[in-house]
Amino acid sequence: MWSSTREKTGIIYALLAYTSWGVLPLYWKALQAIPASQILAHRIIWSFVYLGLFLGLKKAGREWQRTFRQPTSRRSTLLTAMIIGSNWFIYIWAINSGHVIEASFGYYINPLISVLLGVIFLGERLHTGQKIAFGFALTGVVLLTGGYGRFPWIALALALTFGFYGLLRKISPVGSVIGLATETGLLTPLAVGFLLAIHLSSEKIPTYSPLTITLLLGSGLVTAAPLLWFTKGVRRVPLSTIGFLQYISPSLQLFLGAVVFQESFTLLHLISFILIWIALIIFSFSTRKKMDVRTSGN
Repeated sequence: MWSSTREKTGIIYALLAYTSWGVLPLYWKALQAIPASQILAHRIIWSFVYLGLFLGLKKAGREWQRTFRQPTSRRSTLLTAMIIGSNWFIYIWAINSGHVIEASFGYYINPLISVLLGVIFLGERLHTGQKIAFGFALTGVVLLTGGYGRFPWIALALALTFGFYGLLRKISPVGSVIGLATETGLLTPLAVGFLLAIHLSSEKIPTYSPLTITLLLGSGLVTAAPLLWFTKGVRRVPLSTIGFLQYISPSLQLFLGAVVFQESFTLLHLISFILIWIALIIFSFSTRKKMDVRTSGN
């Protein structure tokens, strides 16, 4: 039972965000004929446009300008911009190259990677439940490596880039929306230059259908909207609840990869994912229990 209307609204926002991220492979698949690098460039440009409009409507333009003008903020944000740009490119390429299942695996293990980065860089400590969860997750990764017959670099690259992005954003004083607007703003000149270079170097200017143009213009909207929903949701509900809801996204991606896109999903893959799910359940419950203990002690 939800404790308040505020929490109920927050859960709706979080569900909207994670469901949107979960079905995003369908969107990128519709742009499969276009190289991933060009899709990424459009995603950066139009994300910047939509976020800029949003901040303008919220009258947060001056705060955004202050952030953009500070050299320290620009340097740190440029680093996070390069990391999230890399994450977006790998993800789009993976989806349109038939690796949806492996991409979903990356976002399954991302929470565990984030905790590990916290241990390494922030001096955080793992309690017993988290250590057990890591043991199951590591076993799942090893089995998955055997299932693919190769190192699952796509999954780990996605988990590591998003993990480092989350780590740097955690210690940054800049808010999530202003941060992403600044990141895309720093990358937009590069994206525009890249697209111009592509078009100028081509003997024939590519022509896109009205649907393709609409999808490219909407790439910023499908990036910005879930982020805004997530921001609204995370402010209204406990982090322990968000911890459970976040697995909606990779679960939907896994379903799309195995059922809709008919990617190979063997028994070894199933065992690997079961081990990951066990790890996530242990991790979520142990983290929630630890939070409850802290709360009761205050």
